[in-house]
Amino acid sequence: MSKTPAQRRKFLGAAGAVGAGTMAFPMVSKAQTTSLRFQSTWPAKDIFHEYANDFAKKVNDMAGSRLKIEVLPAGAVVPAFQLLEAVNKGTLDGGHGVVAYHYGKQSALALWGSGPAFGMDPNMVLAWHYYGGGKALLDEIYKSINMDVVSYLYGPMPTQPFGWFKKPIAKADDIKGLKFRTVGLAVDMYTAMGAAVNPLPGGEIVPALDRGLIDGAEFNNASSDRVLGFPDVAKNCMLQSFHQSGEQFEILFNKGKYDALPAELRSIIDYAVQAASADMSWKAIDRNSKDYEELKKMGIKFYKTPDAILRAQLDAWDKIMATKGGENPLFKKVLDSQKVFAQRAKSWQNDYMVDFNMAYNRYFGRGAKS
Repeated sequence: MSKTPAQRRKFLGAAGAVGAGTMAFPMVSKAQTTSLRFQSTWPAKDIFHEYANDFAKKVNDMAGSRLKIEVLPAGAVVPAFQLLEAVNKGTLDGGHGVVAYHYGKQSALALWGSGPAFGMDPNMVLAWHYYGGGKALLDEIYKSINMDVVSYLYGPMPTQPFGWFKKPIAKADDIKGLKFRTVGLAVDMYTAMGAAVNPLPGGEIVPALDRGLIDGAEFNNASSDRVLGFPDVAKNCMLQSFHQSGEQFEILFNKGKYDALPAELRSIIDYAVQAASADMSWKAIDRNSKDYEELKKMGIKFYKTPDAILRAQLDAWDKIMATKGGENPLFKKVLDSQKVFAQRAKSWQNDYMVDFNMAYNRYFGRGAKS
């Protein structure tokens, strides 16, 4: 039956009201900004704090005015190594750091950064985490220590140097009695090699090295090491190491705050993590290589860590895996999972990836055509 003009006007008026309502709802939603206060575990001047801000900007840009993450530097609310507890308690809504910083609460947590990871590079460790069972294991570990947080891992770090020293480290015996800074299970590894280890936060390393409280230290990369002031207090840097060769960053959320977010904002966070991971990788290559060249211009001497020391690291690591794996079922569970993934993924990578050094050496090595 056809509608009369009056009926049609009434229907269109109702439809318009519904349409206006559905259009107005997102506008109302956008006006309701959720603000989250984050803290990083890095000084404000460090490139790592910049990475934390990069992630927050991606979330803020995509969420419009609906979600705003503010990132504070290390120490603004709590000390760097207390980030996990602060996020768990709600003192902070979230944070940016590394899983290895929580090593003291459960040693298995250090396996997301410390040690050789059965030969996996940092990007492959992330592949294991997201597709090989690592994420479920990390959630299980956090639950076991009563940490009610949501964790995202991202940002594969380049291999970290052995460290900065007053004089080069030529052999494994040189490590014995050395006062050294590192974190995570690298503490156990260097202790087993004879060093006296002090796991200082990032901002305290260079002052301790300057005052002679430690003889050597590692932090992470050319950009961070340069801005933290390492070249001011030491002139020798030993490159390549297995102490932290597969590490990545962690973005933490208080679970209650995270769960209260609408599904679309949680999706924005998911995709911002992935975008930030790729962007960080590209930025690291550009910035680390530039700062490496600048450090060399400043007179810093770089040395490849001798293979004998690298093998000694692996020897120490084998003992740590056996001891910790025997004491801690979760530690063994993580190791077993990593080992299965590494055997398959590294076999594929080794067979498929070309030796890029062949091409590099052709154009830039000795005897290269000008």
